[in-house]
Amino acid sequence: METIKKNEVKTGKVIDLTHEGHGVVKVDRYPIFIPNALIDEEIKFKLIKVKKNFAIGKLIEVISESDDRVTPPCIYYAKCGGCQLQHMTYRAQLDMKREQVVNLFHRKGPFENTVIKETIGMVNPWRYRNKSQIPVGQSNSNQVIMGFYRQRSHDIIDMDSCLIQDRQHQEVMNRVKYWLNELNISIYNEKTKTSLIRHLVVRTGYHTDEMMVIFVTNGATFKQSELLVNKLKKEFPNITSIKQNINNSHSNVIMGRQSMTLYGKDKIEDQLSEVTYHISDLSFYQINSSQTEKLYQQALNYAQLTGKEIVLDTYCGIGTIGLYMAPLAKHVYGVEVVPQAIKDAEDNATKNQLKNTTFECGKAEDVILTWKSQGIKPGVVMVDPPRKGCDETFLTTLLKLNPKRIVYISCNPSTQQRDAQILAEQYELVEITPVDMFPQTTHIETVALFVRKDEE
Repeated sequence: METIKKNEVKTGKVIDLTHEGHGVVKVDRYPIFIPNALIDEEIKFKLIKVKKNFAIGKLIEVISESDDRVTPPCIYYAKCGGCQLQHMTYRAQLDMKREQVVNLFHRKGPFENTVIKETIGMVNPWRYRNKSQIPVGQSNSNQVIMGFYRQRSHDIIDMDSCLIQDRQHQEVMNRVKYWLNELNISIYNEKTKTSLIRHLVVRTGYHTDEMMVIFVTNGATFKQSELLVNKLKKEFPNITSIKQNINNSHSNVIMGRQSMTLYGKDKIEDQLSEVTYHISDLSFYQINSSQTEKLYQQALNYAQLTGKEIVLDTYCGIGTIGLYMAPLAKHVYGVEVVPQAIKDAEDNATKNQLKNTTFECGKAEDVILTWKSQGIKPGVVMVDPPRKGCDETFLTTLLKLNPKRIVYISCNPSTQQRDAQILAEQYELVEITPVDMFPQTTHIETVALFVRKDEE
């Protein structure tokens, strides 16, 4: 094989993309991964890391460009770690994301007969985030900086705008940055674990335009909070809630468990379809509201509810998808391990007068068996786990429950594919629809339909 050395400059043709969107060049079957390179491009690159089985290169020059290449509209794109695909047309992004799913299920997994649909995209794939989590730091000259982290680091890139955040969030960010400097408020230092302001978090109701601003602080004492609250209220009339969240854990976790309302309501409201949701500072709620409606609609299509079915919503959170399905089901049972989320789900059910719902706190596998012993037999089970996928105990319990249909939403198709292999014992994986919840990034959400084999 041709020798590959660090710092060497080479040329080559990109033949593939990784799931991170990096171009792949091969030298005698040895893969080199180059960020920002696209398929079919002839490129010049420098080798910056050489390992036994692969190397990483840095793009120096595109000799012949792909038709899919575009100029990234964001001036921070080359440094910021928030987006990875702005150099690619949106159509190419959607194709790449579907290809990721095809690769996992058709090539690496035993699901070559499963239909994988085209990725459901956005009409306008910008300004979609209804929640911004903005780290706060200080420059060498002790000026407050706010923005997002540099790729693979905790260095904050000071920025005035972000093209995937709600426009109002950056206006709040820029005003708060000015006030923190003006009032000389102490900013948390990650190295020494001292001082006060760690993050600014902003949430907006997509349909209601209600806004919540959260100051994440290292400790409870926040002397200038009243000054900041008054300034925010005056400048942004649609702010309906201002909170302080206390996080003195010194970990990478953004929010702590304790919150106080400094102004207004404890929660903001938003709607999906006909259902209204209350969202607190700690609630899990999908980041991209317009795409969430498409995702849930696809899940509803797969569930094929006629009004006679009992639906079990596992990992139910604040009840978002269970309540979305409730008007078309006989009864919805939701289970979730976080007590506050269950309380929020019950409040949301009451607010929407959805009386055909029952929510219980506990581990899904335990609660399911209790319900089964009470004679509750769901025809459809909704599964929407965190990135790590489902526990094997939960999947084994699900197989014992033996519903007709399982609709599995995933934010990590690789753990979904792993779980699908366990479910394949009794279920046919009929179809998967990728949904682009996070344009300009490599993340992809999928919704999959499993049908019990004796039902086909």
